[in-house]
Amino acid sequence: MVDDFARWRNYLVAKLSENPVLRIVGLASDGLEAVRQAAELQPDLILMDVNLPNVSGIAAARRIRELSLASKILFVSQDLDLDVVRASLDAGGLGYVAKSGVESELLTAVDAVMSARIFVTSQLARHDFTGVISARNGGTLASRARITNLYRYLCFNTCKVERASSIALRSSRVTRAPDEIRA
Repeated sequence: MVDDFARWRNYLVAKLSENPVLRIVGLASDGLEAVRQAAELQPDLILMDVNLPNVSGIAAARRIRELSLASKILFVSQDLDLDVVRASLDAGGLGYVAKSGVESELLTAVDAVMSARIFVTSQLARHDFTGVISARNGGTLASRARITNLYRYLCFNTCKVERASSIALRSSRVTRAPDEIRA
C-alpha cells in the first residue's frame, strides 16, 4: 500500500482488514519505496496514490510493471482528472478508486482488480476508458471494461445512486461480448 499520508494508510489498512482474505505485506510513503518493495515482496495487489513524493504513482506503476509482472495495481486517489485516470490505467493500473468513494467502493474494486477486471470509480462511470485499456492489452480486457462501464452507466440512470456502484461492479455476471449488448 502506497500513500504519503500516514493516517490515510492506516485507514486503508483498517478498511482492508474487513476482508479476512487480504493481508498487508508492505507499506510505502513514496514512489521510490513502492518500486523497491514491489520488486522485493512481489505482492499480488498494490494500492497506490497518484500524487506521491520523489516519484509519482504513475511513474512508479510503470516501473513496477517491469519488476513485478504478477502484481496488480489499484490506484486510490483524490484526483479525478480524466487525463490522470487515463494515464494511471495506461501505466498499468487495473483500477482507480476516488478517495471519497473508498468507504463504499474499495473492497469491490479490490475484488474486481484481483479477478483481472477493470474498475473505475463510480464518480467517473459515464466516461469511457476502453481506448486506454484496449491499447495496453490488445483488447483483451477492453470488452470487459466496456461492458462494466455500460452496465454501471445504465444503473446510474435507472437505479438509486448508492446501489448503482454495487450493482454495476458485479461485471462477472455480464458475460456477453460487446457486440451482443443491445443498448
